[in-house]
Amino acid sequence: MSSASPNRPWDVHRLPSAEGSTFLVTGGNAGIGYFAAEQLASTGAVVVLGSRDRARADAALASIRARVPGARVRHLRLDLADLSSLKTAVDSLDLGRLDAVVHNAGVALDDPPRRETGDGHELMFGTNHLGHFALTRWLAPLLSAAPAGRVVTVGSFAARSERLDFGDLQSARDYRPKRAYGRSKLAQMSFGFELDRRLRAAGSTVLSVVAHPGGALDSLTPSRPPVAVTAPGERLRALPAALVVQGKDAGAWPIVRAVLDPGVRGGQLWGPRVFGLRGRPRCEPVPAHMADPAVAARLWDASRELAGTDPQLGFR
Repeated sequence: MSSASPNRPWDVHRLPSAEGSTFLVTGGNAGIGYFAAEQLASTGAVVVLGSRDRARADAALASIRARVPGARVRHLRLDLADLSSLKTAVDSLDLGRLDAVVHNAGVALDDPPRRETGDGHELMFGTNHLGHFALTRWLAPLLSAAPAGRVVTVGSFAARSERLDFGDLQSARDYRPKRAYGRSKLAQMSFGFELDRRLRAAGSTVLSVVAHPGGALDSLTPSRPPVAVTAPGERLRALPAALVVQGKDAGAWPIVRAVLDPGVRGGQLWGPRVFGLRGRPRCEPVPAHMADPAVAARLWDASRELAGTDPQLGFR
């Protein structure tokens, strides 16, 4: 996938070449997904931005092209909240192989009331977890066709304090937005680790890796007009927070390393070096509740049923 020397320390500002590779970043038009796409585009790879909104995707593509000379970037219309649309979206990629997908797109709601996707799933669980679960099934043949395909699932610090409630997986009885978000991210991370166990058992060449951005604030993020603009005053007020957290450009570093570094292994968790909140990327211990195979197998079965997918997600 890349020509990095195993002896050279990883440098977030000097990424290895990935020419000839193709990467898909869901939600690549904004936030951490945008910066992951911008950084990956600098490696010479083709980077596909998965996004529902064509105008926002076009703005992101223009921004990347302005900052990365010769960037090879394109848009894929992708709506993770509409499970029935995902096969058509993947077919329209028109690729023979995919070297990595970054499962980054996400919905975060701050206030009630509870909302649902068109399929009747709670919006955050349905988009953040089930959408990516179902998308993986349609991408499986393309990832398997690559020499060393990768699924990189973007988790969150918010998942550390949450536990899944299989009696109320979609917060139908007790809906609290922050908790529902944390649980949707926990479901994603649990899926990422379980997927790797299943890929290893099947003898697949595809790896599944989980990464998280730590604490990533808009106010500490460099401007990328018209995608996002940080006012100088806003940045100044946020400077004290930079001791413990970082901007979204730095939040993308563990994700980009999980895609590119030939030393990364399946089943690993990558995050920022300093307290898991800021700094350069490193491999972290996986919290026990995220790695529990019994919980993950139960979630897999529930997800497969809810998303109506093949039990092996297309990997053979």
